[in-house]
Amino acid sequence: MSGETPVHELFTESMTVLASGVAVITARRLDGSPCGIAATSLSSYSAHPPSLLVSVWHKSRCHDALATCEHFGVHLLKSDELHLAQLFADRSNPDKFAGLEWDWDGDVPELGGTLAYLRCRRMENFARYDHTVLIGDLEGGRLEEGHPLVYARRRMDWLMQPMQS
Repeated sequence: MSGETPVHELFTESMTVLASGVAVITARRLDGSPCGIAATSLSSYSAHPPSLLVSVWHKSRCHDALATCEHFGVHLLKSDELHLAQLFADRSNPDKFAGLEWDWDGDVPELGGTLAYLRCRRMENFARYDHTVLIGDLEGGRLEEGHPLVYARRRMDWLMQPMQS
């Protein structure tokens, strides 16, 4: 099939046009310290029971905590929280929670002020390729007013515009 786009390039470029929300996923490490990662590979999994799915890269500093924890937190970011997305995407920063507004929700680090916070019980996880897929059942959380931070075309600064009547 000459002239066609190679499959890897086709996949990579196609995924850039699939808009998604930006989230920070948090957990407690075995040593008791908080950890978190930025994620766009997050989706609802089931409405009955309410659950979601998140994919975590094996080389993430938070991978082992997320793959073994009982609970984890999903924080959907507001359109003005690009700094949080960048902070938790930064692999060189060992203490992402320094100076942030956060507290423990039992065994889950909860960031303050995000668009939504969802406390999940890890029900399943399985490794596939270079990621671990986590499935978590929703136990509670909160929802705030605001607009979501959206990732598309390799940018995390897209703003949702209200629909015009």
